[in-house]
Amino acid sequence: MCLDSSLAGAYMPLMISRGMDIAFMKMHGLGNDFVVVDERGRAPVMDAATAVRMADRRRGIGFDQLAVMGESDTADLHLTFYNADGSLSAACGNATRCIARHLMDETGRSEVVIATDRGLLPARNAGNGLTSVNIGHARTRWDEIPLARELDTLKLPIDGAPTATSMGNPHCTFFVDDAEAVDLERLGSEIEHHPLFPERTNVQFAHVAGDNTLRMRVWERGAGVTLASGSSSCATAHAAHRRGLVGAEVTLRLDGGDIHVRLADDGIWMTGPTAHVFDGVWRG
Repeated sequence: MCLDSSLAGAYMPLMISRGMDIAFMKMHGLGNDFVVVDERGRAPVMDAATAVRMADRRRGIGFDQLAVMGESDTADLHLTFYNADGSLSAACGNATRCIARHLMDETGRSEVVIATDRGLLPARNAGNGLTSVNIGHARTRWDEIPLARELDTLKLPIDGAPTATSMGNPHCTFFVDDAEAVDLERLGSEIEHHPLFPERTNVQFAHVAGDNTLRMRVWERGAGVTLASGSSSCATAHAAHRRGLVGAEVTLRLDGGDIHVRLADDGIWMTGPTAHVFDGVWRG
């Protein structure tokens, strides 16, 4: 390309100016997609502004969440999660599963422990290409969600009487006649910002689709409509169990595929497939 010398000064800075190169992995669990940045043994490179630029599906990489792998004194590694809008989340079940699988492949082990702001999460190879992670116990007290005031979390005073649950992040689950008929874009955004949820909330709509089977669709706080969500699956299974709709082992049919949740004495185990799609370098 030949560049007119009179324009070179205007164009050259744009052509050569960029921020730090950041190596990343792209992964997904049932279409719930993530960018993963490995900061183990390295100086931190991620911040909220960079996460927002990377999340742009037209000008960046695109993701529902971004996970940063860091060092941990108590586990095999520590994960920090950013939503697509740059906000932080203490939990991201599908990303934890994907990274647990990556770590097992990296080390040759069948079990690992991952530290998050949610706590220490054990994970293991479940066979047949599936990975299980224990996302911890659900919390149901109003101030653990948190809600803006003391309320019974089983049925909130919101049209549809949803159930509130915390999996380290807040969830609001509606049980409806047909989850596929719900205007998810409109209602998800509206409920995410409901004044009862001072930290906003993830939103799920589910119906019973068979014995111990739920059809669920999800709106994620800070991301919008997603094909799947691990923490939402756990929250919905727990909420449905509280309401007597299912037993302790539940299959959830999501837009991106099926995930299995088991409510156990040691926490909630979530099992499903993972995918490592590609590696790249962000030149932001």
